[in-house]
Amino acid sequence: MRQSFVKTLRTPDARFANLPDYPWQPLYIDQLSSSGPYAGLRMAYIDEGPRSAPHVALMLHGQPTWSYLYRRMIPKFAAAGYRVVAPDLFGFGRSDKPVDEAVYTFDFHRESLRLFIERLSLRNITLVCQDWGGLLGLTLPMDMPDRFDRLLVMNTMLATGDAPLTKGFLDWRAFNASQPDMNVGGLLKRACPHLSDAEAAAYSAPYPDVSYKAGVRRFPNLVPDGPDAPGAALSRRARSWWQEDWRGQSFMAIGMKDPVLATVMPVLRGWIRNCPPPLEVAEGGHFVQEWGGPIADAAIAAFAKP
Repeated sequence: MRQSFVKTLRTPDARFANLPDYPWQPLYIDQLSSSGPYAGLRMAYIDEGPRSAPHVALMLHGQPTWSYLYRRMIPKFAAAGYRVVAPDLFGFGRSDKPVDEAVYTFDFHRESLRLFIERLSLRNITLVCQDWGGLLGLTLPMDMPDRFDRLLVMNTMLATGDAPLTKGFLDWRAFNASQPDMNVGGLLKRACPHLSDAEAAAYSAPYPDVSYKAGVRRFPNLVPDGPDAPGAALSRRARSWWQEDWRGQSFMAIGMKDPVLATVMPVLRGWIRNCPPPLEVAEGGHFVQEWGGPIADAAIAAFAKP
């Protein structure tokens, strides 16, 4: 336990020993703000490559993963000369985990990312996002447009609240509600059959027991399901911004075996100004970063074109 304005758990470092193919050492921000919900909360992130790099790849994960999900893409971007920054959202990875599910709101997560970007003074950002990394991350550039110039978007959506949620998502939300002590590693293993047992265990590492999983449990219920739901108006404003104001480069990749988002991603493409046809990863599922090496190669090559 650590002193905070909210009851918080911190996963012991020993849980993260010998992670397969994840050699990077974490850095920490002890608190994003001295007041409000972030007082006393520690956020973890990795920061690889030169601080003077011309571009920053900001890699945002979703539920129920953490920055470990990007281990196949981080080396590709670093080798291409990017600075690579990958935070763990609160409730995930090495970041602190408030116990009360009510702490986790759309605005709580979004504001933490905005503060994180400002704290690190990140600019020339290539936003790399999937799942909740996109639901949250895609709402950020409109409020700090001078910091973002590229987008790599995978298996995500803007939750605008003005269209019914898909049956696939509703089924996922119901499953999540039925699994308060979700076997995170087991879920990833089923979704990504090529994972080793050690890799699957790495996804479970942040959660010694059910008390650490409040953030995991909470996310599906935060997806805006109506026009007045928290985050919906913000997401509609973001949709308009991407349609009308975005001037940067875009690259989309779709894991085609995703039962929820594979058929929805073309809608998102239509909302992103000048987004080229997507890279379709036939064998990839929802956690498409697990097939991320070729995606990173293709995106880096596309961004390098004049």
